[in-house]
Formats: sequence, structure tokens, C-alpha cells
Amino acid sequence: MHQDILLIQSDDADGRAVQAALCGCSDNNFHVAWVRDCAAGLEWLAAWRSRDALREDCDVAVVLDLLLPDVQGIETFERLYRVVPQVPILVLCSSKTEAVARMAVRSGAQDYLLKEDLDSYLIGKALRNMIQRAANARSLNAEAERARVTLASIGDAVVSSDTDGRITYLNGVAEALTGWTSAAATGHSVEEVLRLIEGTTRARIRNPMSTALRDDMTVGLTENCVLIGHDGNETFIEDSAAPIHDRCGQVTGAVMVFRDVSATRALARRMSFLAQHDSLTELANRTLLQDRLTQCLAFTRRRPEKKLALLFVDIDGFKTINDSLGHAVGDMLLQSVARRLLGCVRKSDMVGRLGGDEFVVLLPELRDSHDAVAIAEKILRALRAPHRLKRQLVRITGSIGIATLPEDGADADLLMSNADLAMYRAKASGRDNYQLFEPAWAALAVGRHALPSRERLSA
Repeated sequence: MHQDILLIQSDDADGRAVQAALCGCSDNNFHVAWVRDCAAGLEWLAAWRSRDALREDCDVAVVLDLLLPDVQGIETFERLYRVVPQVPILVLCSSKTEAVARMAVRSGAQDYLLKEDLDSYLIGKALRNMIQRAANARSLNAEAERARVTLASIGDAVVSSDTDGRITYLNGVAEALTGWTSAAATGHSVEEVLRLIEGTTRARIRNPMSTALRDDMTVGLTENCVLIGHDGNETFIEDSAAPIHDRCGQVTGAVMVFRDVSATRALARRMSFLAQHDSLTELANRTLLQDRLTQCLAFTRRRPEKKLALLFVDIDGFKTINDSLGHAVGDMLLQSVARRLLGCVRKSDMVGRLGGDEFVVLLPELRDSHDAVAIAEKILRALRAPHRLKRQLVRITGSIGIATLPEDGADADLLMSNADLAMYRAKASGRDNYQLFEPAWAALAVGRHALPSRERLSA
């Protein structure tokens, strides 16, 4: 690896002395370029940078005399350093100007040598050391830049702290989730920047970074953990925190990596909801209705003074509406019916959709069957009112069958079957009415359930 040395020296005798000293170095791999003022030195460095800066086998250093024709003293160094701060500079001085040379070292120069003590060993060693230090610094900077780009590119939030629990870094994702910029958060405590609470109880959660520092171990986040951002925005997060160790194994800080799981949790809740609810109307589906009916039956058996009623509600002529106006309008009508059914019952009641245009209303804890009749009449009135769908009014009626416990069935399946039969009887009786189940209709069950489903929906 050869090393380019730029000598900026106006005195010929001193310049030749430096050249001779460099030529006398044992490995003699220095290529020396000599200019006589600062301006010429800056031009040479600009040309070198455009030509050789990308070569891995080439380095450059500057040997600088502080007394030049175009600039003098510490200003000589400062003018050069402002333009090429990454290039190592060795200052040459006399004993009279040694104080200025020391000032240059404090300002960024790598070292200085007295002209009176100049020899091949000293200048060679000084140049090799400062070039190696510059190469090491570039390597560290490149590694730090790779780490910075990596942390900025990953999808998880990353936060680091020192041993006192003070923030030292936030990547872009962490900035977005916390509402803090990395610059603003630096120096603040992790408890202030990462405000964590339990999502259900709203109790404060000890920051896992503090625990990782205290116990020197990896710590997972508490389940149902919520991060409260600087702007008050709340985000469900998950992942872990761990201590950071140096090469000797000493703890030097902590890092926390976490991700926003709000969308995942919302999706899980939605999937759980859809497992028990109709996706179109968001009413209870057959599974949830069956579970709730079973619970209500058990309660009613313990409280015989209370009644339980099951209403089967079917939209009259729905198939005709669906075929003539389109499935989109048909879906809107089903949603409108669902809303009106909910508006006719108590909070303790349940409305569900079995499929197609068939709905079920579960009425627990009634005084007698008259309460169920009153609800049925209310539903019929609500259904008759015009439904505005896509700027047009649609008028419908409904047919309702009513079965009660214990008169019309001792278990869930029988009660639902008998309510269904009563609804079919209401359709056979002219529609737009309700019918209370009568045991004599049980004989119709075989014939009724033999009807094709599409024919039943059009009834």
C-alpha cells in the first residue's frame, strides 16, 4: 500500500530536508508531492480526491508548515482543515512557533514535529501512525454508518440508552411511534420517552430497559402493553429489551426493539368477532345464537317464573327484491332490517342472522308470551316503514314465528325448529303477521324442511 504525502512548504531548504527524511524511511513507500503555498495545496488535494479517493490501496497525509506566503500561523491550519477535515495533517514548526503548533493539534491536527529534530525515523513513524489512525477512523465511521442505515431500514423500532437509563438513540420507526425525534429524546430518561401502560387496567408498566440494566438480562414486554406517544397517541407494542455489553462484558447500556401490533391485534379481534357474527350485518351468527340460547335455557329452568321466547323473522318476497334490484341493494336491505330489529329489542336480548333473509330474535326473562307478541308487533311495524336504499324507497313486510319455553320446547334445537314452523305458518297465513307455535303444526315439519332452500327464501 503506497501513501501519498502532500508537503506544503515554502522554504526550499526545509522542503528538501523533509524529502530527504522521507526518502530515508526504512519501508520508503511514501510518494511525496511538494507545493509552496496553501492555495496550491488545496488544488492538489482536490485533484487527488477526484482521482484516488476511491482506491483502497492509497492513503494521503499532509505535512504542513504554518508559515506560508499566502497565510500565516494557526490560520494556515484552519484554512486547510475546513476544506479537508478527513485528511490527517502533520504540522512542522520551529521551537519559536511550537505554541501555535500545539494549538493546531487541539484544533484537529494529528501531531506536530520540530524542524530542529526532524529525521527519517520520527517523521516516518509520525506519518504512518496518523495515516493508520485515519484509516481506523474511516473504518469505524463506515461501520457506524452501516449500522445507522441498517437500524433506519428495519421495520422494528429501536431505542438505546446508557447505563443511567438516558436515551442515546431512536431509529426512524421509534421516532414515529414515540412522537420524539432522536435528537429531542437524547438525554431524557427511558421512562419519560417510553411511557408504557397495561392496556386493560391502564396501570403504569416498569420500562423493560430499566429492568434489563438492573438485572443484566433480556426482558420481554408485558402482554397487552400500550405505548403512549409524546402526542398522546396510543399504540399496542410487543417485543423485548436487552443489556448492551462491551468487549469486556461490562454493561454499557440497553436496547429495546419493539413493533406496532395494533393492526395485528385489531385483525385478531375482528377474526374472533367474525367467528361468532355475520359478516354482512354483524349480528350474532348461528353458533353464537346456539350458545346464548343454551345459556338462557339453563337460566330459565332455574327461574321457572320467567319466560323465554324465540322469534323467527323472515323478509317477505326478498328473492324478488334481490333479483330485480341486484345483490348490492339486497345486502343493503338486510343491513337495514338488522338495524331495525336491534332498535325493537332490549339490550339484554339478542338478534342474529341465520343466513339469507332469516333472522332470529332471542328474548330472555319475559313475564309471559304477551311480551313476545308485543315485540313481534313492534318488529312488523318497523319493517313496514320504507327503507331508503341507493336513493330509492323499498317497502317490505315480514313474517314472524314465535316459540316459548317451556311450552314449545325443552331444548334449543326443538325450540328453534318450532319457531321456524310458526314463521312458515305466518307466511302461509298471508304474510306480514306473526304466529304463536301450536303443537299440531309439528306434523308439517317434514314437508316444510323438504322444500328447497331457494324456494324457501323466495317465500
